[in-house]
Amino acid sequence: MLKGVNHQVVEVTKPSCEYFERVIFFVKPEFSSVSEGTLRERASEIASDAGVPPPSKVRKSRILLAVRLLSAAWVGAAVTILVSKLIYG
Repeated sequence: MLKGVNHQVVEVTKPSCEYFERVIFFVKPEFSSVSEGTLRERASEIASDAGVPPPSKVRKSRILLAVRLLSAAWVGAAVTILVSKLIYG
């Protein structure tokens, strides 16, 4: 457990979740009197419950990115055609 100037911090260095290498918890001032072992145990429990993000969120973000890129390409093509018709007539 680390003690900073303004905050008490618990750091879990090797959580069971493969996505994180360490998790840092800031302890509320009203719980600073709780023993270090209890805080560390509770922090480890919470860190182990952190799991893989749902695949639907990952898939949705990729689909949204593809839609945005295609929309930008269509707008760019439309502007190019409009400008070329205005200039070359």
